Amino acid sequence: MASMLEYIKIILQKVSFDRKLFEKELRKAIRMLMPAEIKRLRQWCYDHYATVHLPVLNICFERLSALN
Repeated sequence: MASMLEYIKIILQKVSFDRKLFEKELRKAIRMLMPAEIKRLRQWCYDHYATVHLPVLNICFERLSALN
């Protein structure tokens, strides 16, 4: 059985064509995951989507950093 993190990666890949959908799913993922998983997701997102969705990534993960 795949982990929640792996499932979220699949969802993000499927919606990556649309900025608003990508941001919505990323925000949902951040709420669902544990801190260690969020760190892994953050790295994966920047590795795969920084060229396309950098502003979205910065906004979503910046808010998270401000909370810690």
